[in-house]
Amino acid sequence: MKYQYQIRVSPEEAANQHKLKQAVSRHGGIAKKDITYVNVLKRSIDARQKDIKINLKVDVYVKEAFTEEKIYLPDYQNIENKEEIIIIGAGPAGLFAALRCIELGFKPIIIERGKDVRTRRRDLKALNIEHIVNEDSNYCFGEGGAGTYSDGKLYTRSKKRGDVDRILKLLVGFGATSEIMVESHPHIGTNKLPAIIADIRELILNCGGEVLFDTRMTDILVLNNEVTGIKTLKGETINSKKIILATGHSARDIFELLHRKNVKIEAKAFALGVRVEHPQELIDQIQYKCDSRGEFLPPSPYSIVKQIGGRGMYSFCMCPGGIIAPCATAPGEVVTNGWSPSKRDQPTANSGIVVELRLSDFKNAEGNPLAAMEFQKQIEQKAWLEGGSTQKVPAQRLVDFIRGKVSANLPVTSYKPGVTSTDLGEVFPDFIHKTLQGGFKEFNKSMRGFLTNEAVVHAPESRTSSPVRIPRDPYTFEHVQIKGLYPCGEGAGYAGGIISAAIDGERCAEKCVESLQQS
Repeated sequence: MKYQYQIRVSPEEAANQHKLKQAVSRHGGIAKKDITYVNVLKRSIDARQKDIKINLKVDVYVKEAFTEEKIYLPDYQNIENKEEIIIIGAGPAGLFAALRCIELGFKPIIIERGKDVRTRRRDLKALNIEHIVNEDSNYCFGEGGAGTYSDGKLYTRSKKRGDVDRILKLLVGFGATSEIMVESHPHIGTNKLPAIIADIRELILNCGGEVLFDTRMTDILVLNNEVTGIKTLKGETINSKKIILATGHSARDIFELLHRKNVKIEAKAFALGVRVEHPQELIDQIQYKCDSRGEFLPPSPYSIVKQIGGRGMYSFCMCPGGIIAPCATAPGEVVTNGWSPSKRDQPTANSGIVVELRLSDFKNAEGNPLAAMEFQKQIEQKAWLEGGSTQKVPAQRLVDFIRGKVSANLPVTSYKPGVTSTDLGEVFPDFIHKTLQGGFKEFNKSMRGFLTNEAVVHAPESRTSSPVRIPRDPYTFEHVQIKGLYPCGEGAGYAGGIISAAIDGERCAEKCVESLQQS
């Protein structure tokens, strides 16, 4: 027989099948000798008290053999000679749109401005070491999108948008560990995600789809408010009456292109701030209320939300055991983000700490749909100047930041291009700077010890989400003005991470196919 329980156990019990059987035996009143196996379905950590507990949802097999459920990929068909759908961008929205197209019997042609996932690494190395920004191949652009080399976090609150488990199962089918189906905050890791992305691409190609790298779209061809195809930087014209636009939150040239063509877009509020790095050991001590976290607990994350003067200020994309990365997409700007390897075994923890912005913060936002993007760009360019006109990032120790004092010295941080000691009040508008200063004091009330000069503030964390929304019909998913154009994912303002972008990609593909089948 099989029983299902929700139980709370110690970290050691959760990590050991023998001890877990003992805990289940006590909880369910089942003789331990009769328990064949305890299969963990969901896992989360409750560290609110010093006595840390692990919450588990488990299937308990009693006098019955346990067979691990295998996850299989859908039966993807050959679509080489089928009707074509153009997909702009090979991030999670674009890749999962392509997979769904294949399932539904249509041929995806992915147009990607950047390089394949492995070749991309050379440009990331050049960015980290030589401070050279390749505008088409960087942490934001290239196969796999922005999430590939900045962590591969899979946590999402977007349960209402679609089937999260379906996306997770597809990722497992392409090689991710089945643990992502179990953890409350699943994570693949930057060291493992590239191989999964490459396997997705190979399947698309083997089924007859196309993936064109180093191919930047420079124009969307429109006739009588209906798309007819695209042009590329190479001078090619690719004809199509269906285009899924999945270019990501940093494709400023696409936003500018749409604006020039009088295609309706809207300024969108986003959040902006800094990325703060602490010793991971310190975060563990604060969160786990211990001197040492021990072998049965993972490096601790944290999540804080505060209201400061009527504005939200919160942690974003927290990376336990992680590294801060340079994420500029053009020369003359500095951008930070963070990532963790799968084991989260680096000695530092980092998190974006960002301030909620409003449309009223951007000059002429009602009349200028690029107003939020221009605000974002100005801060990144100011940070580049303050950092020394290189990819070195302007930085301050955290207590010095609160006091408005330039740090006399800075430790070496995980940000490889290096840091420059400066007053970050010169980077941000006054209202953001003061909100951050006050907010960190409030953060310290929730996490005693967070406010320390061991922590270093890096600026800016500015690519939290798209500063532009490309409006679409809520039922057909087509652009409100241009027939055949399907704005998709983070860049269109309809997703906020790998999972939600993948879900949105699938939904756009379904709507696109539905329209083709009806025509």
